[in-house]
Amino acid sequence: MELILKKDVENLGFADDMVEVKNGYGRNFLIPGGLAVLATPSAKKVLAETLKQRSFKEKKEIEDAEKVAKKIAAVEIKITAKVGSGDKLFGSISNADVSEALAKENIEIEKKFITVPGGTIKRLGQYEASVRLHRAVIATVPFEIIAQAK
Repeated sequence: MELILKKDVENLGFADDMVEVKNGYGRNFLIPGGLAVLATPSAKKVLAETLKQRSFKEKKEIEDAEKVAKKIAAVEIKITAKVGSGDKLFGSISNADVSEALAKENIEIEKKFITVPGGTIKRLGQYEASVRLHRAVIATVPFEIIAQAK
């Protein structure tokens, strides 16, 4: 089933993307939830016109996102966490912790746009998280998890 997304759907696509999904998923979840509409020929024409008009605005958004990406790449983040035996953490580090650390560096990014490898991290070390700033701009945030002083 071919659909046009009205809103961003996690693990599927962004608003105004044309996606191919299984019939049940489209008919029972996406369309009734107002997340998508059927990709009829007339809807495709409307989408093409909308995308054409939006392309000018989108250039500026991409430029802004690239500036933020450069700012993120220059930042060195160290997240402190309580450590048990060896290098195992008490608890875990997630995208919320990375978002908080970026906020301390005056870079405000919602946690839903940050992806940490494996979802959560449970050991000390160097890691990289990816940040989706725009559908065309994805930045990587290098960060280190260090032991909290006892």
